[in-house]
Amino acid sequence: MSQLTFVCVSCEFKGVDFLKACKACGNKVYLITTKDTETDPWPWDSIDEVFYMDEVRHGQWNMEHFIAGMAWLMRTEKVDRIVALDDFDVEEVAELREHFRIPGMGQTTARHFRDKLAMRMQAADKGLDVPAFTALFNDAEINAFADSVKPPYMVKPRFEAAAKGIKKVHSKDELWKAINDLGEARHMYLAEAFKPGDIYHVDSLTYEGKQVFTRVSQYLSTPWEVAHGGGIFRSVICEENGPDDKTLRKFNSEVLEAFGLAYSASHTEFIKCHEDGKFYFLETSSRVGGAHLAEMLEIATGINLWAEWARLEDAVAKKQPYRLPKVKKDYAGIITSLARQQHPDYGVFNDPEVAWTMDKDYHVSVIVKSPKRERVLELLDKYAHIIKEQFHAVLPMD
Repeated sequence: MSQLTFVCVSCEFKGVDFLKACKACGNKVYLITTKDTETDPWPWDSIDEVFYMDEVRHGQWNMEHFIAGMAWLMRTEKVDRIVALDDFDVEEVAELREHFRIPGMGQTTARHFRDKLAMRMQAADKGLDVPAFTALFNDAEINAFADSVKPPYMVKPRFEAAAKGIKKVHSKDELWKAINDLGEARHMYLAEAFKPGDIYHVDSLTYEGKQVFTRVSQYLSTPWEVAHGGGIFRSVICEENGPDDKTLRKFNSEVLEAFGLAYSASHTEFIKCHEDGKFYFLETSSRVGGAHLAEMLEIATGINLWAEWARLEDAVAKKQPYRLPKVKKDYAGIITSLARQQHPDYGVFNDPEVAWTMDKDYHVSVIVKSPKRERVLELLDKYAHIIKEQFHAVLPMD
């Protein structure tokens, strides 16, 4: 079984290293994406054929046409695996797997990795700590939540990614106003207690239900602060075998087991509450983390999460053992901001620990690496000051 056929689905330009590694494993690789990405630098040498769908809006595929297209392809091609490269593709790909009886994550499990309400309900049902929350289905349940949980509250869309669409309210009256403003769409949202704290992310590779690779990192500026306050994004890998690292490795494993993840990359977020010092589960996803966190982790560990995810999927599909390459144990951190300049001058970031810079218009981003975490933190603080003074721009979120 040297060659299988993988169909990779992404509504955005991402997963280049997955496509390359999947092809390097000897497979036939099809890509299904949107017309918007047609001019992006996909690794064409690693893609046997690409199909564009022009009916995608805000990540929503026309599933009737998608299924019909897959049915047409499968008349002449035996498809062995379908992989969702982007968060927004997880549910649709699960539906395709169910319809065509292709192995992999089905629709019930996929809900745990896309639907923020399903995540919280499943975690709570399994006895895992989550902030108090309520669905927005029933008026009496919403009132009971607001009467028993002190404000402020976060009103969150169930299916958006990152901090998009989240609104913070400061009273029961404000909560109801936000709910009423949602109109008939309120069932697509949830409300949650706001817990001030430090946000962490845990990035893993899971094989046969166990994590074969895990790194715990901390956001030094939360995604909420960056998205809604125009802050400067920063993340740093945590001290290995430190108390936070040990606690979150275990918590992450419990979450992924509770949600039924058999094999995949994953990106899971937790909050360490200032009030009680406890960790609470926030959300997870069955994908590689965004915001160039994969690059940060590769620079520190030598593990390319996209490529290893592809190799893992290939091994499972071919019923062969998967072995993780040797992991390095350096520390790394990333800092990212919108920039006033179209092409920022990186000459001021001249420390020898600089390992990567971003080449993107009106953005400035640097990854630094060191054997010592303290040095990474020192440089992130230094560069935050430089960026604030010389580069930082703010684009308010809609």
